[in-house]
Amino acid sequence: MKRRFRTLAAIALIAALFLGSCATKFDQFVDQPLKITFIETSDIHGAIFPYDFITGKPLATSMAQVAGLVKEKRAAGEVVLLEDGDSLQGQPTVYYYNFEKTGVPHIWSDVLNYLAYDAVTVGNHDIEAGHPVYDKMVKELKMPFICANVVDEKTGEPYFKPYAVVTRQGVKIAILGLTEPKITEQLPRAFWSGMDILDMVETAKKWVPIILEKEKPDLLVGLFHAGVDYTYGGQTADTPKNESGSQLVAERVPGFDFILVGHDHAGWDGMGFDPATKKKMWVKDPAGKVVPIYGALAGAAAVPVVEVSLRWDRPNKTWIKEVNGTLLALKDRPADPDFLAKFDPYKAELMAWVERPIGKMSGKITSDVAMFGDSAFVDLIHKIQLELCADPAMGLKPAQISIAAPLDMYAYLPTTADGTIKVRDMFSLYKYENFLYTMDLTGEQIKKFMEFSYGGWFNTMAGPEDDLIAFAKDKEGKLIFNARYNSYDTVTRAYNYDSFAGLNYTVDVSKPVGSRVTITGMSDGKPFDPAKTYSVAINSYRGSGGGGHLTKGVGLDAKKLARLEMVTSSTTKDLRYYMLKWFEKQTGVIAPASDNNWKVLPEDWAAAGAKKNYSYLYPPAK
Repeated sequence: MKRRFRTLAAIALIAALFLGSCATKFDQFVDQPLKITFIETSDIHGAIFPYDFITGKPLATSMAQVAGLVKEKRAAGEVVLLEDGDSLQGQPTVYYYNFEKTGVPHIWSDVLNYLAYDAVTVGNHDIEAGHPVYDKMVKELKMPFICANVVDEKTGEPYFKPYAVVTRQGVKIAILGLTEPKITEQLPRAFWSGMDILDMVETAKKWVPIILEKEKPDLLVGLFHAGVDYTYGGQTADTPKNESGSQLVAERVPGFDFILVGHDHAGWDGMGFDPATKKKMWVKDPAGKVVPIYGALAGAAAVPVVEVSLRWDRPNKTWIKEVNGTLLALKDRPADPDFLAKFDPYKAELMAWVERPIGKMSGKITSDVAMFGDSAFVDLIHKIQLELCADPAMGLKPAQISIAAPLDMYAYLPTTADGTIKVRDMFSLYKYENFLYTMDLTGEQIKKFMEFSYGGWFNTMAGPEDDLIAFAKDKEGKLIFNARYNSYDTVTRAYNYDSFAGLNYTVDVSKPVGSRVTITGMSDGKPFDPAKTYSVAINSYRGSGGGGHLTKGVGLDAKKLARLEMVTSSTTKDLRYYMLKWFEKQTGVIAPASDNNWKVLPEDWAAAGAKKNYSYLYPPAK
């Protein structure tokens, strides 16, 4: 009996010591809080070096500046480093490793591994790189690649890991990854085959309780590649699969301590967005707890640095948490010399590639002219699209009509004084990795498409003093100035300004939306027939329903478009690849020019409006 008593006493003593140690594990942080720094990058878009491989000019910010910031913060304390997507598109740096040099680890994988990121999520432009690229990268990364709402379409299970858990000084941190779910409407199915992308709020409602129950984290962080303004693009708070659902998750799913966002390139400093007042506001979850929201600017122009202070509440055995963050501009920070030395061999190889001559051009074409009417810039894209469709070697269906838009408001080429076209110029001419499709549309459908495009592009003018461009306005009817872009916001982005080749037509901006376009005939002299079916050349973003031209404008079924049921032929690589090959095949000097197949009426009104609005879109640099 005595032996049994001594055994029980020993067990009780051990248990007491154990429980005592647990109770005092964080007692040192009662008076002196524990501090952890979180740094987020997002929407880097290939800006790895402080150099623009498209223009041949320096970049003010890049991952080289981020490397210096990370080094500085790690020297001062504990850091959690997170990447929020959209890094595999934008600069030749990533394009080269996406599609040209594929037999080695991707440069972006090497960057993330070198800087020892803690978790990475996926953006829509990462998916746009295609399965071979992002599936390969996931295997190369030394940190978790997370996204809970991208699921296997057959099993419904997450395609990537849904969340990550990291520990700092005994503090357990759970990070839930989500991405914007409109990818399935924006990109060809080939990019996301075998996947489905679910609503962000519903996914968070599923996974947050699982994380809290299974992991019992001390901190729960959202890493969401999605915007904050849930009214973007005419959506509402209840729009299924809202593209900008980050704030909705914060408001509808309790448990988050703070959320990091991307995709909208807007830059968020802790406060969210009130759609009613168009002003910033503090965001609260269903329990009334403030959930700060932070988000980076594109190209590492500014990154959130979030300081979390945790003070141990001994009586209640829990953390008292304080979250304070800033959106830190990196413009004046020097590039980290160790980072530059590490990746200098990559840069030298990239320079050799982008500098390779592929043709010669007389004169210069710019995309700013394309904002206001027919232009040589977009007509060059039309010309290439139609010629690619006419080339038997391409395997595409011949097209009578081409549809295209300027994908960048600030593009120009050539970038050389002597007219030499280089590989780099293809990224200025065509910004995104779209495929080229052909589709069959009736004349009536084409007319509806045109009305939708010009309805979002041009304002309804009552006289020459009015704006030509359809600018966004606030409740008081005033134009909305966007300080980030140093210009006024338009109703739709310039990459939705679709014009048409193969048709002759006018756009009368004195008439209301929906009744502006008059088609006078085909450009080859044949009559245009609304009842006839025409083959059109169109990029994969638009052909999959992007921008709403084919859905809202024409009335086609979004699901059929997403399944590519309307596509009659397609390239197997992105359009930029074939543009490069097109330039290489040309003999002599290319002389781009507008084909003058359309114009805006009344012409004097349009000219006055364009002159007035040029300074709104392209104001002098401050």
